Amino acid sequence: MVPKNVNANRNENTRLGSPLHRRSFLNGSIAAAVTATALGGATAAQAADAEPVLKEAVLKAGAGRAAIDIPSALLPLDGFTTVHDDLYVRILLLENGSRRVALAVLDLTSISAEAIAAMRTTIAKASGVATADIVVTVTHTFSAPHAQATTSSPAAAQYVQQITKATATAIAAAVEGLRPARVGFGTGTGTCDVNVNRDVLTADGWWLGTGERGSSDKGVGVTRLDDLDGNPIAVLINYAVQSSVMMESVMAGGDLPITADMAGAAVQHVEKQYDGEVVGFFLVGSCGDQAPAFRSKRYTIDKDKKWSQVDAQDAGWLLLTVQGERLGTEAVRVSETIKTSGGGSGSTVRLLTDTVTVDTMAMGHPTGPTKTYDFTPTGTADVPVWILQLGNGVFVGVEPELSTDTALAIKKHSPFPHTAVLSMLEGGSKNMAEAQSYARITYEAMDSSYAQGSAETVAAKIGTLLHSLRA
Repeated sequence: MVPKNVNANRNENTRLGSPLHRRSFLNGSIAAAVTATALGGATAAQAADAEPVLKEAVLKAGAGRAAIDIPSALLPLDGFTTVHDDLYVRILLLENGSRRVALAVLDLTSISAEAIAAMRTTIAKASGVATADIVVTVTHTFSAPHAQATTSSPAAAQYVQQITKATATAIAAAVEGLRPARVGFGTGTGTCDVNVNRDVLTADGWWLGTGERGSSDKGVGVTRLDDLDGNPIAVLINYAVQSSVMMESVMAGGDLPITADMAGAAVQHVEKQYDGEVVGFFLVGSCGDQAPAFRSKRYTIDKDKKWSQVDAQDAGWLLLTVQGERLGTEAVRVSETIKTSGGGSGSTVRLLTDTVTVDTMAMGHPTGPTKTYDFTPTGTADVPVWILQLGNGVFVGVEPELSTDTALAIKKHSPFPHTAVLSMLEGGSKNMAEAQSYARITYEAMDSSYAQGSAETVAAKIGTLLHSLRA
C-alpha cells in the first residue's frame, strides 16, 4: 500500500504559464518560511519552529526504467528515420515518512507541457506522489524527436502515448523496489574532458566550435543510493554537456538516427557495470555553452578564422561510444569512492519551488556569427526554481540552459557540501547566458529570451534559498 499523500489532489498550479506557488516539501518547512517572510517578515528559523522537521523519518528509495517504444510505422518522426538505440524514461522515487517525491528523467531534447502533465498523472496514480512533487527533466539529447502537443499530428499523439506507457512501466518498477536506503555523494577530480566550451571567436564574431580556452566544468558529480545491505539502487550523474555528438549527423545511406547520445551511452555504461541491478540517471548540468569535445557534425575554424561544418556521418558512432564510455567510467570510479550513510533514517528529503523575476528580450534565431546585435527589451518573466534536498546534498534546477560560470558561482556560494546544478527542467526554455556572452554576442546570448543580468539574478536567488534551507 502506498502512503496517502495529503496533497495528492492538489491542483497542478506550479506549471509554466500559471501562477507558481511556493510548494510545501518533504520533512521540512522552508516553503512556510519563505511564505511567512514574504507576508509578515518572519525568519526561516521562526517558521521552522512552527513546523518541526521530523528527523527520525525513514528514507526509502526505489528506481525504475523503461524504453520508449518507437515502432517503425511511426517513422519518420520529426525528421528522424531510424532508431539506433532506445530512448528511456527513468524514475527515482524517494520517501521520507508519509511523503513522497519523484524525479523523472527522459532521453529527450525537450517535452511539451501536455506530455509532462500526462506523465505526472500516470506517476501520481501509481505512486501516491502529489503532482506538484513530481520533477520532470530531460537529458537534452539532440537526436530525439521533440515531444510535441498531441494536437499537432497523429504521429505526435502516438509518440506521447508511447512516452506515457514507458512512464507507467518505470514508476511501477520504482514503487515495487521502494525500500529503506542510504545516500552518499562524490565529485570527480575535474579531469573528465569530454565536454568543451563551444564559444569561439571567428572573423565575423563569436560562433560555435571548440573553445578550449573558455570556461568548462570537468567535474562529474555523482549521487548513489544504496539499500541497507549496501546494494546500489540508483546512481545519479551530474555533468555539464549537451548530448549532441550525433546532432544532425546524416548517415551515408541518408538516415537521420534516433539515439540517447552521450548521456545514454554514459548511463548504460554505469548500469552494465552494476550488472543491470542499478538504475542510472543523467542530470544535465550547465549545458548552455558546453558541447561534446568531439561531434560527428562539427564546426571547424581555419587559419583565417573562417568557419564551416563537416559531417563524419557513420564514423561519428565511434566518437559517441568513446566519449560516453569515458564519462560513464569516471562516474563509476567516483561512485565506488562513495560511502553511503543514513541507515535509513535521518536523511532529510525536501522539495522547494519558488520563482524569480527577470528582464526579458526578443528571442533571436542565430544562423551565424555577427558583430552587431539588437537585444530588444520586452518586459519581465518569472523563472521557476526547483531545489531538491537529499541529506547533505542539493539538486538545484531551472528550465533554461545555464552557462558554466553561472553554475560554478551557484556551487561556490552554496552552503551544502554537495550541490548539483541542473538545466532543462520542465522541458527547457532555451539559453540563459552569463553577462560576458552579451558583450561578446555569442550564440547563447542571441538564442535567448532572457536579458543580460538574468542569470546573475537567478543565481543570487538560488543562493538565498539554499542558505535558508541551512538556517
